[in-house]
Amino acid sequence: MKRGLIFLAAWALAAVLAGAQKPVIAQTNLKVGEPAPDFTLLSDQWQPVKLSDYRGKKNVILAFYVLAFTPG
Repeated sequence: MKRGLIFLAAWALAAVLAGAQKPVIAQTNLKVGEPAPDFTLLSDQWQPVKLSDYRGKKNVILAFYVLAFTPG
């Protein structure tokens, strides 16, 4: 329960901070079917996870949701 409240508070703070900044549109030269570049994100347990950790071991699907978790 405590972890859930901390996560909710962190998410709310991130949403407020994201709304205060001017949006930045990322540019890429990737084409459909090309391998994604390596990147690192935090897991639900706040541990860093790299995309390359799964290369050749598991299938990975990257899903991008336009406007997810944004006020617009």
